Amino acid sequence: MDYKKSKSPVNTVTRDVLELWKDTDNIYESVAIIAKRANQISIEIKQDLSKKLAEFASYNDSLEEVFENREQIEISRYYEKLPKPTLLATQEFLEGNVYWRDPSKDNLEEEDF
Repeated sequence: MDYKKSKSPVNTVTRDVLELWKDTDNIYESVAIIAKRANQISIEIKQDLSKKLAEFASYNDSLEEVFENREQIEISRYYEKLPKPTLLATQEFLEGNVYWRDPSKDNLEEEDF
């Protein structure tokens, strides 16, 4: 996913608690959902960055040879400028792009039948 095209802000934003609360009817559940999604996004971004930087890996043990690669620096800068995973996850949650379910509520609905 191209996170640069996301509408999420790059800086911290004050959020309306009622906006976060209305989907789950519980602010703590909403925050837990956002936190889990942020972890997933963080792992995705880290894997993408590692895969791109692996091309520049040097496998020799010589500390004297240090090369400054412009492409590697540009890739690193790109990832530094991305919004933080928590901001991305919060934006996804507010837009309704996060799928979540509560297994305990699913079990209660099954028992009612």
